[in-house]
Amino acid sequence: MASDTTYESYYVPHNSALPIFASLGIFLTVYGGGNLLNEMSSGSDSNFGITVFLMGGLVMATTLFFWFAKVIEENHAKMYSQQMNKSFVWGMSWFIFSEVMFFAAFFGALFYIRFWVVDWIGGVGERGPSDMIWPDYVPQWPLLDNPNPEQFAAPAGVIGPWGLPLVNTLLLVTSSFTVTFAHHAINHGDRKKIIGWLVATIVLGLAFLVCQAVEYYEAYAHYGLTLNSGIFGSTFFMLTGFHGAHVTIGTIMLIVMLGRAMKGHFTKTDCFGFEAAAWYWHFVDVVWLLLFVLVYIMGT
Repeated sequence: MASDTTYESYYVPHNSALPIFASLGIFLTVYGGGNLLNEMSSGSDSNFGITVFLMGGLVMATTLFFWFAKVIEENHAKMYSQQMNKSFVWGMSWFIFSEVMFFAAFFGALFYIRFWVVDWIGGVGERGPSDMIWPDYVPQWPLLDNPNPEQFAAPAGVIGPWGLPLVNTLLLVTSSFTVTFAHHAINHGDRKKIIGWLVATIVLGLAFLVCQAVEYYEAYAHYGLTLNSGIFGSTFFMLTGFHGAHVTIGTIMLIVMLGRAMKGHFTKTDCFGFEAAAWYWHFVDVVWLLLFVLVYIMGT
């Protein structure tokens, strides 16, 4: 029979309104995002969707700031047991797993559209009679000749993989090394290197976002590639856009870790906050490698 020392007390926090505010922030963000997409699709000049979306983001960001600050305070007060620390590890693990499933759904949609639907519309396979709707349609990918150009104007071209996408790949791959070097610095107790490598990682993340903004400008201005330019534009911006949002979140997480490192936080035995951010950053890097291969190289 296990001894009493096997069990540890589990810290139970006081009542808090933070989960309620988090729920409100999530609701406003999703509701505003849905309205924003509808307004973009319909060509509406309304600012309702973007206003609600930004309000939700502000509420969520403020809530997370105070929530994480409380968790850090409790951790420094030694209120957490090993059992509690394991719950943080499992919580972050399941969160990243949910993100894996999120992107798996989008990649699955991309494969379904590219390898089946595009051919079916062109009269290939068991759904051959569908070519009666658009008899002149030729199946191809990327889809630069939309079957219904009156409703969805086809783009003039797509973003090639060997320009900005390749630069972004090099930026993110390099950032995986720099954040790992920062982790090694924590294990060796070298505060100066922790801060230096974190700054380097953040700079690389911000550079990625700048390059992606430039790429989006080129797509819109030079190629006419938008969310309204057919199924290729939809899948391209959904995949790269959501990934860009994750890079933004990861960069914010790393900036918070930098602030904590500058305050003297993190030791070899107490650095899960940093490790969680590093896990998330590595996940973002792996997703981009898949995007680079499947969307840019194989998709153009």
